[in-house]
Amino acid sequence: MSLLKSLLVFSILCATLFFALTNAARFDIRNNYAYIVWAAAVPGCSFDGAGRGRCQTSDCGGVLQYQGYGQPPNTLAEYALNQFNNLDFFDISLVDGFNVPMDFSPTFDGCTRGIRCTADFNGQCPNQLRAPGGCNNPCTVFRIDQYCCNSGSCSSTDLSRCFKDRCPDAYSYPKDDQISTFICPGGTNYRVVFCP
Repeated sequence: MSLLKSLLVFSILCATLFFALTNAARFDIRNNYAYIVWAAAVPGCSFDGAGRGRCQTSDCGGVLQYQGYGQPPNTLAEYALNQFNNLDFFDISLVDGFNVPMDFSPTFDGCTRGIRCTADFNGQCPNQLRAPGGCNNPCTVFRIDQYCCNSGSCSSTDLSRCFKDRCPDAYSYPKDDQISTFICPGGTNYRVVFCP
């Protein structure tokens, strides 16, 4: 390869890397609990030196470094970065239930709309949805289309409204995205706070 061609390829790679780095988001994760919040699991986790163990809620198959999702109930902070028109999409989802109060907010001045879900779900959970350390979503308990929205269309139910009433900005059932997804410019930094 000629020197000019090598310099051109190097310049393109550097420009691509610079662009990727300038649009990278940083997440500041803070835990205000008096106990450890494990990734995908809280509270009541216990692991041995090999990373095997269990969690009271959101257990990840008995291992610390799990590649999938934790078992419900679990409060989720969801995001898709640099998507359509270089926008970030983010939400707090209670579709898998609730186990941790959370704040998920942008830290960029141009995007100030954050989401909070700080209700006492564990104390106010309907009896049929109660679980150790959390509150299940109705789909997890009943597994019927009325609550899971598998047929393509559904609407909120009394039980999903119980979640929506306590956390109006959070997803409360699978088709709740029109009012529960928030948008910021790509490259925005975020803060996630457990027990805000």
